[in-house]
Amino acid sequence: MSTAPTTQIQLPLEPEAGRRKLSTAKAMVEAIAQQMHTDEKVFVMGEDVGAYGGIFSSTTGLLDEFGPERVIDTPISETAFIGLGIGAAVEGMRPVVELMFADFFGVCMDQIYNHMAKIHYESGGNVRVPMVLMSAAGGGYSDGAQHSQCLWGTFAHLPGMKVVVPSNPYDAKGLMTAAIRSDDPVIYLFHKGIMGLGWMKKNPRSIGAVPTDAYEVPIGKARVAREGKDVSIVTLSLSVHHSLDVAEKLASEGIDVEVIDLRTVVPLDREAIVASVGKTRRLVVVDEDYQSFGLSGEVIATAAEALPGGLKHVSRVAVPDVPIPYARDLEYSVLPTPARIEAAVRQAVAG
Repeated sequence: MSTAPTTQIQLPLEPEAGRRKLSTAKAMVEAIAQQMHTDEKVFVMGEDVGAYGGIFSSTTGLLDEFGPERVIDTPISETAFIGLGIGAAVEGMRPVVELMFADFFGVCMDQIYNHMAKIHYESGGNVRVPMVLMSAAGGGYSDGAQHSQCLWGTFAHLPGMKVVVPSNPYDAKGLMTAAIRSDDPVIYLFHKGIMGLGWMKKNPRSIGAVPTDAYEVPIGKARVAREGKDVSIVTLSLSVHHSLDVAEKLASEGIDVEVIDLRTVVPLDREAIVASVGKTRRLVVVDEDYQSFGLSGEVIATAAEALPGGLKHVSRVAVPDVPIPYARDLEYSVLPTPARIEAAVRQAVAG
């Protein structure tokens, strides 16, 4: 038996949240601003990130604070400005580039996947790409099939990129800080429904306590959003909010639901999934991405491989394999709504 000491990676400590409250959008902006103050190599680039402040307020106020040389509005040419960001990153800068909607990835995927994700491998690790590509995701406000997808499973399927998906203001700031400081390319996907925007459906969980100082939420570390013993919901992003609402409702009936917020898709915190499902033996995966060939299947495979024969129930609440409808009633019929989540949990505990 080897007696060689093992090396354990020390993850950053997550500070107490405190009492100061921010919306998710303001927490993201604060993280970017703090890193821009700390490191002059950090800059922001994308469509409407300057005077407009990002169409989902992800960059509000940065132009006034840092000027047009560090907060750069670009033409509508995603291939060009993402390529520009990659070039800046390999030359030592730390760009934060916004792709306005994740749905637009199709026009610039060569830059994202054949360059941003692979340069590190192709150079034998000699060239790093410390770039954050942030993008809005998700539906629920009748924006149609080309502006409402999540697609984190698509990015996660392609090796070479970290993929983070915050669900609340605390994580939004901590994950953005960790992403900017990372030497690897990071896809940062924020759901529009968690941003706390006045023109979208009110969401009390989109405003929360956030520390003033800079801090990191470790990339690859899930969070137990609510402890329970009867059934595990493994989820992320806006679906965390819906799952917590369902858990609180069912608690009055004696159904004790545990909610796992993945926070990161790549690397996936498989230990957290197995620990929760090993306790409850019932798993419901809630994912606003498409059902087939994606994250929900990966979570179930993780549990099944680690706990063969140990599961009483497995199911998933995801988007059927159809484009997101424009009509509100049709759109909500495919989204993982609280009603669908509640029905899945009731089925899980009934068996």
